[in-house]
Amino acid sequence: MRIFGKVRHRPSASWRQTTDRAFTLIGDGRYEDAGALLTRAADMEPWLSESWFNLALLHKFRHDWEQARTAGLRAVALLDREAGAPDWWNVGIAATALQDWPLARRAWQAYGLKVPGEGAPYGEPSGMELGSAAVRLSPEGEAEVVWGRRLDPARIEVLSIPLPSSGRRWGEVVLHDGVPNGERTTAEGTSFPVFDEIELWAPSPVPTWVVLLEAATEADRDALERLAADAGFAAEDWSSSVRLLCRTCSESRMPSDEGDGEHLDPHDHSEPGHPGPLGHRTAGSGLLWVPERECGIAAPAALVRGLLDGWVADSPDTREWRDLEEVC
Repeated sequence: MRIFGKVRHRPSASWRQTTDRAFTLIGDGRYEDAGALLTRAADMEPWLSESWFNLALLHKFRHDWEQARTAGLRAVALLDREAGAPDWWNVGIAATALQDWPLARRAWQAYGLKVPGEGAPYGEPSGMELGSAAVRLSPEGEAEVVWGRRLDPARIEVLSIPLPSSGRRWGEVVLHDGVPNGERTTAEGTSFPVFDEIELWAPSPVPTWVVLLEAATEADRDALERLAADAGFAAEDWSSSVRLLCRTCSESRMPSDEGDGEHLDPHDHSEPGHPGPLGHRTAGSGLLWVPERECGIAAPAALVRGLLDGWVADSPDTREWRDLEEVC
């Protein structure tokens, strides 16, 4: 096959050795040294789409989106197949990071996805109806998997209330990688992919609070979550929604707390009847209810105390709160 007058051929042994060495350096976090080698590989085989795909990948790791877009476009110009190439996905991520919406739309369409809104080619992709997914915040640090709504193939709006250690807030939009790194399944058998965060795309102005509740029953706890949702914000019982997992478990196919039915998770490191700030089995697990709950709340400072006071006023004999603190 001829591409731009050049005969497509297998890469040379030198190209393969240089590229392999570069990815070893990437694995060690030595991006500058890897970049020099991948640039050399591209000089060796400039007509090979993989040369530019690898450079685009490196620039994505470095969050250098201008360079990732440039290298990605050179890669797709040399493709020899119509759709489904990961080269286009990398272009889509870079374009989304740069808010280059015409290119993002073109990339998703070239990959084979349907992008609604043909009459608005310069606006951000919307209405793709990609559903829910989970995203791993700070994947190289204290990784935390939270739930969210997919806005498009590269962005998720966070709908859980992240723990303060993540530095993330409810309602934020994060840019995420294209290949799932793990899965969460419900009791009904529905599975959801877990994507790794790349970077924060849009911050949230809504602060995160932690508060200790005395909720006599699960219904009392649920009432606070409904009250917060009705106000347009969120409350989450961290005592039951958060589990501590090792990295291997987190990046595998794991049962989630979504759905109905008994949930017995051998990887949940909580102790029955002893809720902690980071782990507790869900309400459906058959454990004795513990009234003291640690709850995360996402709400403005002007609203949060009134929200809690209103919750107590609805049933003062079964509800109480204390030790409210803004944590993120």
